[in-house]
Amino acid sequence: MDDSPINRLPQDILHQIFSSLPLRQIMVCRSVSKLFNQMLTTPTFMDLISTQSPLRFLALRPPHHHHHHHHQRQNSHVSSVPYLHVFDPDQNQWLRFSLSFLPFRSPHPVASANGLIYLWGESPTSIESNRSLVVCNPLTRQFQVLPQLGSAWSRHGSVLVNSVNHRVMVLTELAALYFSNTNKTNSWLTFSANLPSKPRSPILISDSVFALCDVGSPWRSQWKLFTCILSRLNNNYNSWVCLERHDWGDIFDIIKRPRLVRGKGNKLLMIGGLKSNFSLNSSCSTILILRLDLERLEWEEAGRMPVEMYRSFQESSKLKVFGGGDRVCFSAKRVGKLALWDDCDGAVWRWIEGVPGGGDGLCRGFVFEASLTALP
Repeated sequence: MDDSPINRLPQDILHQIFSSLPLRQIMVCRSVSKLFNQMLTTPTFMDLISTQSPLRFLALRPPHHHHHHHHQRQNSHVSSVPYLHVFDPDQNQWLRFSLSFLPFRSPHPVASANGLIYLWGESPTSIESNRSLVVCNPLTRQFQVLPQLGSAWSRHGSVLVNSVNHRVMVLTELAALYFSNTNKTNSWLTFSANLPSKPRSPILISDSVFALCDVGSPWRSQWKLFTCILSRLNNNYNSWVCLERHDWGDIFDIIKRPRLVRGKGNKLLMIGGLKSNFSLNSSCSTILILRLDLERLEWEEAGRMPVEMYRSFQESSKLKVFGGGDRVCFSAKRVGKLALWDDCDGAVWRWIEGVPGGGDGLCRGFVFEASLTALP
């Protein structure tokens, strides 16, 4: 490789040549040799490609048993090298990024924003389970450890992130931790949550958190949409309010087991089974996707799963939904593949085959906008 004619070219010329390639091809070139990797990770080259759009992948969270390293020792078939598995909808293929550069045991990715992955990692020197929240870019192998948290937060908290000042929230039913790069103390701020029940599928959109809460009885669920504004978090009063309007009618009564997904722009998606009627144990006819415009506070139907596809999910008691923007994935036990709703160029429903690990269990995940210029 050292005698190759390409090495006789000035580096700035090489930078100009490679910067004209799509981001996918640049990623491939970086893995060709150590020389290419060094050349395509210099600050000068990073600045040249800073305007390139990120690649939008659908990333999988590891199964729950990957959370604990003693399970990995009991299951010899589990790979000792940790990977982030992602699906590229545009190329219809699975990719994987090694997480072996992290000095942690059992890294467990849980969220992503602005080209960065947020994950729980266990200290390799600690005998007891002591997890830290880590932010990293698997493409550049850079990472940062966020201030230490108690172990209960990693077990019971939902991690919410967005791209503004690296905002991070860990939310439970009773309390919330909040961290931002603008926080001069470099520590977590603690707030009381005061929610009526455990928050379901909480999401962070801009400066607001949204979550579903069950305000019904032990015999009948009644879901409501709650929200709070991060800049108004205060322990002196309840920051959460129930978001409702009279003209919404029975919007929460027609959906069974609803969950939230972040939509495109200032939109929110609510997804669940479309009830056949309003009886207590009503069956569902399909899966419905509703879209809420957060500026006008108006709902509209975004899509519904084709009946032939829904038959694969009909008998499953558990359904997992993940994604964001204009792509949402659906997973259920014993289906063996993922269903994808893709609304990038008009709503299309299709199957995703070849799920890592066989795809026979429940898959959870998030959107990963891969970028070579994102810094932890």
